[in-house]
Amino acid sequence: MAGEKTVETTGLLGWIDRRFPLTSMYKEHMSEYYAPKNFNFWYFFGSLALLVLVIQIVTGIFLVMNYKPDAKLAFESVEYIMREVPGGWIIRYMHSTGASMFFVVVYLHMLRGLFYGSYRKPRELVWIFGVAIFLCLMAEAFMGYLLPWGQMSYWGAQVIVNLFSAIPFIGPDLAIFIRGDYVVSDATLNRFFALHVIAVPLVLLGLVVAHLIALHEVGSNNPDGIEIKDGPKDAQGRPLDGIPFHPYYSVHDILGVAGFLIVFAAIVFFAPEMGGYFLEFNNFSPADALKTPPHIAPVWYFTPFYSMLRATTADFTWVLAGASVLGALVLFVKGKLPGIWRLAVPAILIAVAVLLRVIDAKFWGVVAMGGTVVILFFLPWLDKSPVKSIRYRPGWHKVLYAIFLVNFLILGYLGTQAPNDLFNLLSQIGTVIYLAFFLLMPVWSRLGTFKPEPDRVTFRPH
Repeated sequence: MAGEKTVETTGLLGWIDRRFPLTSMYKEHMSEYYAPKNFNFWYFFGSLALLVLVIQIVTGIFLVMNYKPDAKLAFESVEYIMREVPGGWIIRYMHSTGASMFFVVVYLHMLRGLFYGSYRKPRELVWIFGVAIFLCLMAEAFMGYLLPWGQMSYWGAQVIVNLFSAIPFIGPDLAIFIRGDYVVSDATLNRFFALHVIAVPLVLLGLVVAHLIALHEVGSNNPDGIEIKDGPKDAQGRPLDGIPFHPYYSVHDILGVAGFLIVFAAIVFFAPEMGGYFLEFNNFSPADALKTPPHIAPVWYFTPFYSMLRATTADFTWVLAGASVLGALVLFVKGKLPGIWRLAVPAILIAVAVLLRVIDAKFWGVVAMGGTVVILFFLPWLDKSPVKSIRYRPGWHKVLYAIFLVNFLILGYLGTQAPNDLFNLLSQIGTVIYLAFFLLMPVWSRLGTFKPEPDRVTFRPH
């Protein structure tokens, strides 16, 4: 009968299909999922992120078999894994290297989305799920970082958890609740272990599934930003600018996987510490609550945000307050906001300026660190460009993207260094550049002369 789902009627596959939609799911998400035919190397990183997630889950399972979540035994259990468990050293190094490579891949994946406008309509929900995955990864990495119970693990957790105490009214109690004690202790280790091994991975897996379902519902973006579903189709209704994901892109991604595994293996076997960036040298000493390291810094993938946290000093809040007042005056005098918003937005900015001076700078540092990630959720509505892809934007837009990228890398480097007056000033300038890129995006993204988008995707075989 027309419209009925056809299934294999014989053999094991037929038996499964009558009880579980295996074949139909395979067709919907693989062999009959049409992706744009002009994907380039930037599109390796989505599948690579999935590969690293599998590596982390598998290696994590084997590590848990021998790890002891106890403040007196945790460090020794990691040493036992490294020295006594057969193959334990490579499992541990795969997991520690995988954590850093996860963020390398995810940062590049998000950068591709930024370049090609993959957050624009109709993919807003895909992007929101992706940013939520990024936040989960940050939580997962932070909690996992405490588990080796080394010096940097202990003091890094102490510093970051203490930041929550800067939140007005509830901060001190919240910090105690997170730690489970007045200082980082065995209770903290047990909480972080449970969250790292069970709770956060479950949320992460759910978000990954939601991310993929949302992506396959609206279809993949491409370097041209053209919607292939709206383009010409063949007699069967399949887009002419698309090709089946399997076997074309499933085979195509093998190239990216091979290149990634070569780099991954080289790091694991020859430079697992990566000069102290992947595994800090202080973390090879057991945690000592009575001995503070001379310089406490998080792992490299947190350092851009850590720089923004340190940049928000009492003096810097004067600058931010002045910028808020100036913005309020400009919007009130020359703004074109409709109706009540012409008064409401400047009033909000004035209130922010007052709060910046009333509330402790430490709190605003926490807000700055969190806000620089949260603002990514609103990117689909901040970008007002008439085109999606960077290919068809004005040349000076590309310069802004380059400045943003270089600035992010500089902030990352500054976060690894001991603070001084020069580095604090550079971090403050970098924080302003980072925030201005997004907060002013509704203005600059619509300015300039845009190139006309092609009617169909541009494809060059390679």
